[in-house]
Amino acid sequence: MRFGAAFWVTRTTWPAVREACLLAERSGWDSIWIDDHLLADEGDWTDPKLEGWATLAAVAALTERVQVGLLVGANTFRNPGLTAKLATTLDHISGGRAVLGIGAGWFDREHEAFGIDFGSGFGERLDRLEEAVGLIRRLLAGERVTHDGRFYRLREAVCAPLPVQARLPILIGGMGPTKTLPTIARHADMWNAKGAPDQLAAADAILRARCAELGRDQAEIERSVFQNAVVRDTREEAADAWDGYRTRHGPQPGEDEAELLGPPDDVAAQLRDYEAVGIEHTIWAFRDPFDAETITRLGEVRAALGVA
Repeated sequence: MRFGAAFWVTRTTWPAVREACLLAERSGWDSIWIDDHLLADEGDWTDPKLEGWATLAAVAALTERVQVGLLVGANTFRNPGLTAKLATTLDHISGGRAVLGIGAGWFDREHEAFGIDFGSGFGERLDRLEEAVGLIRRLLAGERVTHDGRFYRLREAVCAPLPVQARLPILIGGMGPTKTLPTIARHADMWNAKGAPDQLAAADAILRARCAELGRDQAEIERSVFQNAVVRDTREEAADAWDGYRTRHGPQPGEDEAELLGPPDDVAAQLRDYEAVGIEHTIWAFRDPFDAETITRLGEVRAALGVA
C-alpha cells in the first residue's frame, strides 16, 4: 500500500503548507496532494483559501521524490487545453512526478462568486468532465487536436513540450455508476473515492465491468481512497485531536468523520479492511494546524502493515 498526504489549503499560510509538505517527504510519504477551490469549502466560505495549481507548483519545486497532484482539480474552472498545459508544466517542474487529478466540480458558491459557469446540474458537469478528459488525454499524447464538441472547441491545439512522463497519469475522483465510473474506465490511470470498504468494493465491481466492456485491463487503474486519519498513542487521544480539527474547519457532511484513529497498530488493522477490497493507495487529509505527529508516525503504521 502507498501513502499520500493531502493538504487542505484553507485557513492556513504558505509557510505552514511548505513546512508540512517538506515534513511529509522527509517522513516517507509517497505522494502529496493539494485541494482545488477558490473559496473555503469547509466552514465559513469567506475564510482564507490558497489557489491549488500555484500552490502545487511551488510544492513540486521544493520536493524531490514524492508524486504531486491535485485532489482533485475542478474541471469547471479551466478549459481542458489549459489543464493539459498546467499538468505538463508541473511534470517538468517536478522532474516527472506529476499526477493530473480532476473531477466534475461541486461547490456552487465559488462558481457564483467568480462568475464561472456551473452548468445546469451534476449530470451536465459529468458530461463536461468526460469530454474534457478525452481531450486532455489526446493533448498529453502529443496530438494536434481540432474538436467541435458539446462543451469545448479547439483549433489545432498542441501541448508542447510534452510531459516528462511517457504517460502522465490522470486521477479521477468519484463513485457514480452511470457516468463517473465509465469515464474512469475509459481514461483514468488512478481512481480516488471515499467510503467504507463494502461501498468501495461495490463501486469497484462496476468499474471492473465497465473496463471489461471496453476491453481494458482493470489492473491498469490504481485504486485510492481519501480518508481522515489521526495517529496517537491511544484512540481517545486521536479522537480528541480529530474533534479539534472538525470544530475548527467544519468538514462537509460525509467528510466529517475520521476513518482511521488510534495507535499505529490499530490504524494498520483498519487499513487492512481497505487493502482487502483492492485499495492500493490511501490518501490522508491534513488541515491547519497540520498534524505533525500523524505525519511523522507514518513509519510506525507502515511497519505495522509490513510495508517497506
